[in-house]
Amino acid sequence: MNSHRAAVTVRPGPAWEGAQQAVAVPAFWLLVAVSLVGGWQVLAMLHTGAAAYPVATGFAVVLFALYAVPFVLVARSLDFFEREPPHLLAAAFGWGGLVATATCVRADEAAHDLLAKLVSPAFATVWGPAVTGPTIEEPVKVLGVVAIGLVARSQINSVVDGFVYGAFVGLGFQVVEDVMYAVNGVALAGRGDAVGPVAVVFLLRGFLGGLWSHTLFSALAGSGVAYLVLHRDRWGLVRFAGSLLGAWGFHALWNSPLLADGFGHGTAGVLAALLLKGTPALLVILLLVRSAGQREAGYYLRQLVGEPEVATVRELSALATGRTRLAARRLAYARGGWKLANRVKQLQRAQARLALDLSRDLPRAAEHREEVRALRRWLVAAGHPDAYAPDGPGTAGWGWVGGCLGAAVLALLVAAAIRALGGG
Repeated sequence: MNSHRAAVTVRPGPAWEGAQQAVAVPAFWLLVAVSLVGGWQVLAMLHTGAAAYPVATGFAVVLFALYAVPFVLVARSLDFFEREPPHLLAAAFGWGGLVATATCVRADEAAHDLLAKLVSPAFATVWGPAVTGPTIEEPVKVLGVVAIGLVARSQINSVVDGFVYGAFVGLGFQVVEDVMYAVNGVALAGRGDAVGPVAVVFLLRGFLGGLWSHTLFSALAGSGVAYLVLHRDRWGLVRFAGSLLGAWGFHALWNSPLLADGFGHGTAGVLAALLLKGTPALLVILLLVRSAGQREAGYYLRQLVGEPEVATVRELSALATGRTRLAARRLAYARGGWKLANRVKQLQRAQARLALDLSRDLPRAAEHREEVRALRRWLVAAGHPDAYAPDGPGTAGWGWVGGCLGAAVLALLVAAAIRALGGG
């Protein structure tokens, strides 16, 4: 066992091998160059506010950095069978936070002025965010996923990959843009270096708007890029255009002044309007991710069929979705505590790695098959030979109901906190 671990540690992993290949691609150096330029511009934009309000700026950076953590965890978990390399996810995040933000801040201002001249200042004030925002921001953000495809084409193997890279681009844009809004909010409040306005922006743009904001829009557009990479034909182009148009439409709807008065029912009406405008995008993304994830899982799990010593029939069913994988771990925890649950998790990850290796005929499949067998022997000895859990009746439906009610209660609490902080 010790010799096996030593052999694994000295062999370069797929992420390191991918990084070495990426450096040899000219598009990699172009990505690095534009990211450095974008980073310099973003720092220049934040410099004035940071010099005047260092405490508030630092608080905003830390707050929105922590805010990004759950988004990162969820986005990474979308692709269970093939986790994307960290350096490419960082590149996608950097494109959104540095390149897209630096480009769009100035372009949005110029487009707003142009719209005011072409139509009217009043129209630009009311409808400008819905017209210029998505028209400029969505194409610039989706170029980040295109750049990832140029740098590491082999890493885009499914539509789910496009969702993940698009989500990281959108998250980078969302986090940096929100920090800028927070610093501007401090300046507009005129109360000095205070963190109150930062908290208001965090609640408004983080909790009330973050769930259906740039992360979601860019994930949808990114799925179109992945589909085009995988299907270089007319339908691939149609799917790409449709996903970009969908991202534009949901973004435009969210930025539009429609229902801004909350049906005339105050705070409760505004919250209902936000749910009405944001829920369609969330539902579409969830359905698309679920559909793409099921197709990807079906493809990889077929590699393990007929090898009961590697994965039993019930384990194949448990591996198919995140919900069933988590249910298997919960059952293991109920029977044997954290140690047994962790072994089940390790088995699931090892089975996923083996399925990926077998699908690409990689030589390390033999090592991963032995890893799976070793974990199975441990589970059998522990009296838990099957890493699965039977489906409970109606649990998914009640989970959705509980989630919706919890979101509604949280939204009301956030609205009350915003009023208490003087933000509305």
